[in-house]
Amino acid sequence: MPSPTSRDSAPPAEPVSTSPVRAHWLAELVRLREAHWGPLEDADAVRRVRQQDGDLPARILARAALLARRENLIPLIETWRRSALGILAALFLLALLSGAGAALGALGDGSRPVNVLWALGALLGLHALTFLLWLASFLLRASAVTGLGRLWLWATRKLARGPDGALVPQAFLNLLARAGALRWLFGSISHLLWLTALCAALAVLLAVLSTASYRFIWATTLLAPDTFVSLTQAIGWLPAQLGFPMPDAAMIRASDGAQVLPAEAQVQWSLWLIGVLVVYGILPRLLAGALCVANTLRALRGLRIDPSLPGFSALRDRLEPSAQSTGIDRPVDPLHEPRVGAPPLAGLGGQPVLLGLELPPDLAWPPAGVPAGIQQAGNLDTREERNRVLDALASKAATRMLIACDARQTPDRGTLSLIAELAAHAEQTRVWLVTSRAGMDAAATRAPLWRERLLALGLPADAVLQAPDAPYAWLESAHG
Repeated sequence: MPSPTSRDSAPPAEPVSTSPVRAHWLAELVRLREAHWGPLEDADAVRRVRQQDGDLPARILARAALLARRENLIPLIETWRRSALGILAALFLLALLSGAGAALGALGDGSRPVNVLWALGALLGLHALTFLLWLASFLLRASAVTGLGRLWLWATRKLARGPDGALVPQAFLNLLARAGALRWLFGSISHLLWLTALCAALAVLLAVLSTASYRFIWATTLLAPDTFVSLTQAIGWLPAQLGFPMPDAAMIRASDGAQVLPAEAQVQWSLWLIGVLVVYGILPRLLAGALCVANTLRALRGLRIDPSLPGFSALRDRLEPSAQSTGIDRPVDPLHEPRVGAPPLAGLGGQPVLLGLELPPDLAWPPAGVPAGIQQAGNLDTREERNRVLDALASKAATRMLIACDARQTPDRGTLSLIAELAAHAEQTRVWLVTSRAGMDAAATRAPLWRERLLALGLPADAVLQAPDAPYAWLESAHG
């Protein structure tokens, strides 16, 4: 339950302006929370939302924003988001170190010749396997996709604390799945991590090959030299189309480790290895990552509220009540005769307001001598009267509100709850303890209890008034 507070220093809080993704995330988080822990008390939020223009999905988003702010759910999202970004940064750092380590491992310390096939496998083997698995994943369900993206999500969920905190990543996951962005987001993370590792490997290759001397050879027991020539030329054909040099057949045959090759031959092998890394490693990951990022953004731009989802469907009648008449289905009986209701209040917003709260008949209300500039909201004694005032204040808060209560009565939970709800619709609130002359003794007895309960409610000490004269001067000062 939200803690009631007075609004002596600030106007009522409005929904937080947020991005569409954050707004839908909040809506899904509130939906999951209500599904797990039961519906939230939302009478005030519904009242405010119904004052706004917009269709049902827009009103569902506005209600969720109000409830999320009241229930302190927004800090949970911010905490999880920071943790997720921190874990992602750690994964990128790990990918950077892994790529550099793979390049150093492929070249060795320079004391022995570099086996071209082993170096190629060390640089591109695991990358090629995971890339082919990603391509094959399009034949599977999106939920069956695994990879570095799933690893990131698993790590972030491990850091979630508390029952509501655990719902934050689940709401995010549900949102992505319904938008069709889940596969693409995980793919974006996976490809960008691989791209980081491969770029780190390329940078290390360039640095090491520029500052140290390496000798490249091929070594095989089962394969014939011509087989190795064909394999090398097949692998190097595509990089050659992009301008990377490829060793000729004679030089490839001579690179068996038994002959001493000139430095130009080692340069060609180095450039061939760099070209293969760029063409078969970096470029595919760059293209796949760009594709995944573009599809993720496109899917997120298409986020929509589905009013038929459990938790949302029950809000239709409350957020978007039907205004169509269904006609007369039976004659009017005496118990159901229509009665003229009180007209809606107007002009309370932005004005000083005076009202009574369940005042008994022996206390004359409204009191005499109320200045003309003060708006009177009557004596709230029924649910309809309370809703009438709250509806009038839903779109704009009162500048100052004076709530008159019977000082002879003991403040119960319902009265205090209503005072808190009314105070949420005023910039400043005062409670005026009134009584009759015959009830002065009872009022004096219960006055300390009133003050104690109202202070616990969040009202400041000077918000409790017990002056015998009507404190109209405080209300009139709202207009300066």
